[in-house]
Amino acid sequence: MNMLRQIGAVTWMNLRGIPQRFGTSSVIVIGIAGVVAVLISVLAMATGFTHTVSATGRADRAIVLRGGSDSELASSLAREATLTIMDAPGIRKNSEGKAIASAETVVIVDMPKKSTDSGANVTIRGVGPLWAALRPEIHIVSGRLFKPGLRELIVGRGAQSQFKGLDVGSHISLRGSDWTIVGTFESNGDSHESELLADGETVLSAYRRNLYQSVIVLLDSPASFDAFKTALTTNPQLSVDVQRERDYYAHQSERMTTVLSFVAYVVGGIMAVGALFGALNTMYSAVSVRTREIATLRAIGFGASAVVLSVLIEAMLLSILGALIGAGLAWVFFNGNVVSTLGSNFTQVVFRLAVSPSLVVLGVLWACAIGLIGGLFPAIRAARLPVATALRAV
Repeated sequence: MNMLRQIGAVTWMNLRGIPQRFGTSSVIVIGIAGVVAVLISVLAMATGFTHTVSATGRADRAIVLRGGSDSELASSLAREATLTIMDAPGIRKNSEGKAIASAETVVIVDMPKKSTDSGANVTIRGVGPLWAALRPEIHIVSGRLFKPGLRELIVGRGAQSQFKGLDVGSHISLRGSDWTIVGTFESNGDSHESELLADGETVLSAYRRNLYQSVIVLLDSPASFDAFKTALTTNPQLSVDVQRERDYYAHQSERMTTVLSFVAYVVGGIMAVGALFGALNTMYSAVSVRTREIATLRAIGFGASAVVLSVLIEAMLLSILGALIGAGLAWVFFNGNVVSTLGSNFTQVVFRLAVSPSLVVLGVLWACAIGLIGGLFPAIRAARLPVATALRAV
């Protein structure tokens, strides 16, 4: 008998018997659905976080920090240094001939989260006069822009959705002074939506500072970066690090992405071991109750290979069903949810969970691996069982 026909016949017999073994078969499906749902849900956090942080950068923008600094909070630049930086070649000019750049200061304030009332670090970014030309992706969705020289703030939609007291018209206290939130902005879902923006000089005055954290510049083109970087790093008056903005934010997301991925695989791995034992037990039980059927098929000419493959196919199909259910649950309950977590500067970054097609594929592959291992040993046992012994089984 043709091998494929044998495999098809035995597999069809196995699948027709699943309703009679619904209880044991559901152990595989439910176990793997739980594994895949947890794996995809946690990885969706890593995917959403990475997308949010990496979307902040543009190829034609560069960020300048003090030499040796790995983040804005660890950096400080004197006013004279920022003027020198903005005078470097490769920076795009506006119609008035001014460099489209922004010397910026970053301060951290404690804000209560809406979900827990617990305090969390939120970034206030003081920006320069040409910040709007520098970041055209930022646009006001309610209220208005802050006015230079006044203690006014605009808040990102992500921060507004996660933290209390950030509605338009609200007041917050910074260093004993009252600041008014006058507008809400969006910026294509990047990490700036987790921040509050204000006039840089006013922020410096309120905090009695005279040092900036960074200078962000808009380049003539992405190809201008090398000339811009060379001009600054070879200037003996400066000690700075120059990075493409996109590279800077991608680097900032690496640590948290690694942590979230590690948690996903560790938790998913632990659950996978449990699901694997469940699959083994279920498939052994399924083979045991069909001992005489399998022996009869082999006695009338069905080969051991057909039996092995049919048991593996059954395990794989149940695993894939469980994976699809788990992926569906993850998508329904988590995809698009807005959450926040600590970013590189120990401040909250607001982002949306993203259950992407690649994560669903990963979940299915993870389930197939469990099903393959879980079905392999029962399949071998079924193939090795002596026909005479099996036929005498009650």
